Amino acid sequence: MNAIQQVTLFYEISNALNEHLDLKKSMYKVLDILSNNMQMERGTVSILNPLRNEISIEVAHSLSKSAIDRVKYKLGEGIIGRVIETGKAVAIPKISEEPLFLNRTASRKIKGMGEISFICVPVKKGKRVVGALSVDRVYDPEYPLEQGAKLLSVVATMIARHAINLETIQLEKEALRDENKRLRDELENKYRINNIIGNSNKMREVFQMISQVSRSNATVLIRGESGTGKELVANSIHYNSMRSKGPFVKVNCAAIPNNLIESELFGHEKGAFTGAVKQKMGRFELAHKGTIFLDEIGSIEPDVQVRLLRVLQEREFERVGGHKTLKVDVRIIAATNKNLEQAVEEDTFRGDLYYRLNVFPIYMPPLRERKTDILLLADFFLERYAEENGREVKRLSTPAIDMLMAYHWPGNVRELENCIERAVLLCEEGAIHSYHLPPTLQTGKESGTLPDLSLEDAVAALEKEMIIDALKNTRGNITLASEVLKTTVRKFAYKAKKYGVDYRTYR
Repeated sequence: MNAIQQVTLFYEISNALNEHLDLKKSMYKVLDILSNNMQMERGTVSILNPLRNEISIEVAHSLSKSAIDRVKYKLGEGIIGRVIETGKAVAIPKISEEPLFLNRTASRKIKGMGEISFICVPVKKGKRVVGALSVDRVYDPEYPLEQGAKLLSVVATMIARHAINLETIQLEKEALRDENKRLRDELENKYRINNIIGNSNKMREVFQMISQVSRSNATVLIRGESGTGKELVANSIHYNSMRSKGPFVKVNCAAIPNNLIESELFGHEKGAFTGAVKQKMGRFELAHKGTIFLDEIGSIEPDVQVRLLRVLQEREFERVGGHKTLKVDVRIIAATNKNLEQAVEEDTFRGDLYYRLNVFPIYMPPLRERKTDILLLADFFLERYAEENGREVKRLSTPAIDMLMAYHWPGNVRELENCIERAVLLCEEGAIHSYHLPPTLQTGKESGTLPDLSLEDAVAALEKEMIIDALKNTRGNITLASEVLKTTVRKFAYKAKKYGVDYRTYR
């Protein structure tokens, strides 16, 4: 190859590298140019993964995709591994005479097609080798391999920036894969059935139903008051189902304006309405091969209910403003705190949609119907928020527990969680007392659990609470209990008798 031909080659390669934003397309173009100008049979760009010391083929000419994906080299293994390890170019006249040549791609059928020459040069980032550029040529005793290696080294320098970017992309993809796997594992652990707090009979029924329905593709309707944990149940069903590796898309139907809910669920085409400047995929498309959770489904308008019914029945729909019918494979989990039966009677919710949704109903009981779970939940939230906020709060005092148990919890588990978080933030001691709890739990007017107290009665109630707590901690030992409260045994015994507290109860 004369000087003019070399300049022409470098010019074409330079144009190819700047022609495409896609790195791999540019590299493929370079290999095509080398094939035309150097009579190259095969060519590869291999990249080193420095974290694994593993070499993989990123771009190849005249190789199948399966061969590209399959072939891996360790650092120092074979000719390519040796070139990347040493940073020195290698030119082999006849690969049949080279014992280090591995031919892992199985692309060189040496018998019957003549000898093959092989040239491999390093691709460097400064002094660090990031990969290798290699080519095959039909053996020609007249061809100067050393000159070919020098020419290829110049090309390797030209593509170095692209190869470095490919290495970066490869490392980022691997990091994203690892992070994705870690997050999926965390989600699966977080939403295991036994991570839902509850030991009451009604919650055991819920656990049994989750276990049964998770193994199927049935549509699930979760009923219950606001704050009972309906979304937690939906998470548990998805992450314990056969679709756990697929997407889990959540839609709060009440939070989306009525004029946008159809576009959000089914997507829209460009120009479908004012502001639709480009095509948009809907939530059902995004949930393909996975699960979609429609929270507050009772708030959907009747015109959208018609389209939703079709998706439930046929698993197909059209985007807003579109004519192409799209098929989806998606499981539907819906939730509502509304009385859908009454809504059907009032013609605000379609009866046929209700029956399609109500395939497998799960009822989440309100907290007032599962009193035995209140202490379990309170302890769980206490431990969580104490750790999050760096507080040394270890327990709930007995009067605080009594107050929690007596309250009717209109906001259910969500209200209890907020209540404990607030108490942890207010508490400067090792235990949460009744005065750390919100006013709604302390006043008779708000909760109906305590009478209105005078100043004297309030002092007496506090003294009684502290005496009970001290006796509980000392297992009924009056001497130790009086020391805890920094008073005398005589005064302690007098106060205990005054308030009707028997120390023997706490032994």
